[in-house]
Amino acid sequence: KGEAGRHGGPSGDLYMVIRVRPHTYFTRQGNDILCEVPVTLIEVLLGAKIDVPTIDGKITMTLPAGTQNGRRFRLRGKGVPALQGGVRGDHYVTVQVVLPDTLDTRSRQLLEEFAVRNPLQPRAHMRW
Repeated sequence: KGEAGRHGGPSGDLYMVIRVRPHTYFTRQGNDILCEVPVTLIEVLLGAKIDVPTIDGKITMTLPAGTQNGRRFRLRGKGVPALQGGVRGDHYVTVQVVLPDTLDTRSRQLLEEFAVRNPLQPRAHMRW
């Protein structure tokens, strides 16, 4: 499909270079789609229904109460269709907690009270 050859020779080949720009929030891994979704501290502590983008549009998923930052959820069959037909890949959602940049005085007091009422020692198992 290239240009005509010289002196009546056969046509050459046509080479195309295709570059796919990275998506703003989707990454493809085989037939699976990965994305990180920002969530609030309140949503992970209390649980919530959150909207999540997929390649087919927005869906609502349930975030269980007590979800840890970085937890990955699988949305079965919401990935990329297989080229040869068959089963679609999955869509994996990793939640990333977004914290406020600043706290007002009352919020700080409430969090300090929360810390007293809910003692937690996440590094207690570590040896120094």
